[in-house]
Amino acid sequence: MASRSAGTLSLPWPTAGQRSGKQRVPMDHTLLVVTLTLALVGLVMVFSASAIVAGNRFQDPEFFLKRQIAWLGFGFLLMHLTSRIDYTLWKKLSFPILLCMLMLLVLVLIPGIGVAAKGARRWLRAGPVSIQPAEMVKLVTVIYLAAYLTKKADKLTLFRAGLLPALIVVGMLGGLVLLEPDLGTVVVMGLVTVGLLFLAGARMAHLVGLGLCAVPVALMLVLGSGYRRQRLMTFLAPWKDASDAGFQITQSFLAFGSGGPFGVGLGEGKQKLFFLPEAHTDFVLALVGEELGLAGTATVILLFALFVWRGFHIAARARVPFGKYLGMGITLLIGVQALVNAAVVTGLLPTKGLTLPFVSYGGSSLVVSCVGVGMLLSISRDRHAGGSKGGRGEPEH
Repeated sequence: MASRSAGTLSLPWPTAGQRSGKQRVPMDHTLLVVTLTLALVGLVMVFSASAIVAGNRFQDPEFFLKRQIAWLGFGFLLMHLTSRIDYTLWKKLSFPILLCMLMLLVLVLIPGIGVAAKGARRWLRAGPVSIQPAEMVKLVTVIYLAAYLTKKADKLTLFRAGLLPALIVVGMLGGLVLLEPDLGTVVVMGLVTVGLLFLAGARMAHLVGLGLCAVPVALMLVLGSGYRRQRLMTFLAPWKDASDAGFQITQSFLAFGSGGPFGVGLGEGKQKLFFLPEAHTDFVLALVGEELGLAGTATVILLFALFVWRGFHIAARARVPFGKYLGMGITLLIGVQALVNAAVVTGLLPTKGLTLPFVSYGGSSLVVSCVGVGMLLSISRDRHAGGSKGGRGEPEH
């Protein structure tokens, strides 16, 4: 009975034991409100950005909005269910999920099974729905690393026995994603991995060495690919070929510039009128800057900053090591991707093709982000409810 009472996530209805003891503690409402706000902002901006294009292409201005609402509803359902699940279950399932992810990444590369579009093979079709395994692999990487670090925390300062096994697994996943090709996802995976290893206590010398080794590999990947090399040249001199290679980023600059302090008004933006490519996906933040101005852009950035603060707060107060690592990893994942997207649309990084979490159009990204939030909410419940110090049978490190 003692081990069973250590569990801190209770049923949504009171049991006999709960009536006389502590009541079930609610989830972190601040994180939930921030997530809902970002998602609602995303619905408004996706419709504003895509109505003209959807009407011209599909004769339905609400084409993308309807699909985004459907994905958001599915994502919220999964977020609710995930928040009710004992998050330590993901530690037990980390290896089976990892194997399933490897299989999906292999399947997506097989002609006839994987769906190719715009020169990349990144999708799998399940009936009328297309899923993108590369979006899921980021969360799976976090789950695997959280489970690995829980087991190997005492060996993390050693390279061969501590870091190397995890780096091999993450490298294998990243290599399959690179074959799609999708360098942006690999960059996010790498940054999250290094960040999580640093927070877990890995030696700085090892991490710096990894960074130095990654530089020539990254240069080889960029310079050895025609379109990546072109993106780098465009990043260095975007106005040199503003009508061709630099068209997207220069139109993004124009969107931000025309927005001013408070924007031209919601729905009144001009760049979405077939000027700014991918205005409802990768470059939705540029439309926010045009229609809502600096004030709107700053609000979105501050919402992400608040999300990161709450995420780390939840992780820091988790009862068991796995909860700490999982919470930090999910927070890093969403925070890093938002930061990279913002840097791309403002010209601080070359174009990567990464969505802005919760805000950009895209089913796979939205659902995976919602599942990650559900895990964070589960961890937040665990912190405040009753139980022993170690909690759930795991020792404290």
